[in-house]
Amino acid sequence: MFRTLYSRIAAVLFTLVLLIGYVVYSMVLYSSEMYQQELTQKLNAALAKHIVDEENLLTEQQVNQKALKSLFHWLMVINPSIELYLLNASGEILAFSAPEGHVKRQQVSLAPIKKFLSGTEEYPLTGDDPRATDNQHSRQKVFSAAVIPGDTADKPAGYLYVILEGEAFDSITDRVKGSYILRFTTTGLGASLLLALAAGLTAFALLTSRLRTLTRIMSTYGTATKHASTDHANERYPVSTTSTDEIDQLGINFNQMADRIDQQLKELAQNDAKRREMVANVSHDLRTPLTSLHGYLETLLLKDDTLSKQERRQYLQVATAQSTRLRQLIEELFELAKLDSSETVLNIEPFSLAELAHDIMHKFKLEAEKRNISIQTSFVNDLPFAYGDIGLIQRVLDNLIENALRYTPTGGRITLSLTTACDNIMIKVADTGQGIPEDEIDHIFDRFYRLEKNRTASDTNAGLGLSIAKRIIDLHGGTIQAASKLDQGTTFSFALPMYQLR
Repeated sequence: MFRTLYSRIAAVLFTLVLLIGYVVYSMVLYSSEMYQQELTQKLNAALAKHIVDEENLLTEQQVNQKALKSLFHWLMVINPSIELYLLNASGEILAFSAPEGHVKRQQVSLAPIKKFLSGTEEYPLTGDDPRATDNQHSRQKVFSAAVIPGDTADKPAGYLYVILEGEAFDSITDRVKGSYILRFTTTGLGASLLLALAAGLTAFALLTSRLRTLTRIMSTYGTATKHASTDHANERYPVSTTSTDEIDQLGINFNQMADRIDQQLKELAQNDAKRREMVANVSHDLRTPLTSLHGYLETLLLKDDTLSKQERRQYLQVATAQSTRLRQLIEELFELAKLDSSETVLNIEPFSLAELAHDIMHKFKLEAEKRNISIQTSFVNDLPFAYGDIGLIQRVLDNLIENALRYTPTGGRITLSLTTACDNIMIKVADTGQGIPEDEIDHIFDRFYRLEKNRTASDTNAGLGLSIAKRIIDLHGGTIQAASKLDQGTTFSFALPMYQLR
């Protein structure tokens, strides 16, 4: 029934208005009764004393019936709601101005009367109602009282006890019906509460309208995302420039979350496309050497008796080369998968980058001489130790030098330079090849990306060397960059932190 926040708030507000109305109405009734009693008692506080001063009601402990009868008559004419009770010194009722059978009690408590006579008690002050039955023993009435003097000043003959509100005031309902002011107050109170309820519901509707808008946007966004629809996926919560309450903060957080989800979905789509492309490239690169290897081996089996020793050796050399190419491709795929996994742990330690560079250049020196390519080094003096995984950094330099050898023409030059910059060591590998077109330089680190149309690539190139190098540098928290100009060469550069002695 109360499924929405607004309906629940409205139900709570309605309940509170009813409770507040009931409490205020009860307070109005109680206040009206207390006010009526206080006013009546203050106006008639001296009534009993005036009567006692004018009439001698007790003579030698005997009731003056003649004076009492006359008094009862005139009081009934003037104010029939007043009831008179003549009490002795102990509070017993000696006479009263009421029909026979109406008075249920024979004695009245003197404690309230003595408080009244002391003049220190605040009004309204109530006393016993002689008309109350045993079940109504707690019913109290406002009164006026006076001492009837006795033979001595310290011993009164009795008391005149005047109930100021008789049977005409017994029913609160009768008083409410007969009070225009109370009816007017009650009507005004009801109207005010209804107005407050309407204003509260309107205010809550306005306050929750933004929440309903946010709920709708989130619901449509979730539906659009689930069904891969972009019709409503771009809808965002309109953030107010003048308000920063919790709803706006929730809307801002939703907008940020939705933007991140959209970006992640876009990246997932791009990664999926790259994965499909990678699978296609892997399949092609594996199929080519595998097909060639299988073909030459099958030829050897079929023509083994007819082939000469030289032809058989030539076939085996080609099969071995294709097997080597296949093994290299598989090793690079496993290496890249291992680097991509979260289980890769770097063995970070200080090492001499200059010594590592000398070893790598010596490793490729023979291959460079075969191709008539000059390979050089350029180091600064007193080069400090680098801080990183020496095995992985060696793999990066191997890939960069091998890539430079692959694309540098005969008579070209490869330079490995090491310099310092702030707290880092800058490593650069430069060649004098044909360079990379500007529109393709951002893709050279992509997996299986090759520039065969611009450079003469070796058949052993699978397009994974630069991807492996980039992944290793990423794991070290750095970046690898490439700068190139056509017909002038390409330079790869990255940085490693210096080892700081502590």
